[in-house]
Amino acid sequence: MSSAGTLLLTIILVGITILLALVVSFRVELTRATSGKMLAFIALFILPAFATFQGFNDHMEKAKTTQFCLSCHVMEPYGHSLYIDDPSFVPAVHFQNHLVPPDEACFTCHTTYTMFGDYQAKLRGLRHLYVQYLGTVPKPEDIKLYTPYNNRECLHCHEGMRKFEEAAAHHRTPDEMAQIASDHLSCTKSDCHEFIHDIPNLKDDSFWKPKAQ
Repeated sequence: MSSAGTLLLTIILVGITILLALVVSFRVELTRATSGKMLAFIALFILPAFATFQGFNDHMEKAKTTQFCLSCHVMEPYGHSLYIDDPSFVPAVHFQNHLVPPDEACFTCHTTYTMFGDYQAKLRGLRHLYVQYLGTVPKPEDIKLYTPYNNRECLHCHEGMRKFEEAAAHHRTPDEMAQIASDHLSCTKSDCHEFIHDIPNLKDDSFWKPKAQ
């Protein structure tokens, strides 16, 4: 179902829930019969729970989108960095060539950093929301990953890819591929793909402009 369809379904559910709850509240006598008790149970418990779940699911799906990630002002430079016109910048290359879904680019590469990751990631995601609305928002260049970027995130897509497996740069030593797979040789910290978002130097970078823009 499309995002618009999901939102419409959520609104309809909330509307029906409110309507039935009002009926039960103003017509208490209805609950004296068994059918009325069932109606009250559905209106006051089942439908609210279902509407809450549907709304939560809708918002969680929206939280996967690149648009959602960049909706915080502090993250705008990171979105801008996706258009750096330089093949040595990993996020830009992946985004511009659709090696990751453009509409879920941030989520695809940072799953364990978001509310879709493990328990700690979910708490961090909630903390980000708190900081955005109630806390002190850091400067873009001061934002750091909580833990070093794990090769696991790269291998989700690249493991088994012929271009990756046969690249000469990945076979400089006999055990280099094993080192990459075990995260002992970092993809981003081993002078291989060290250029990531480059936030401090964006003013000096050149940028690709898609034809649609």
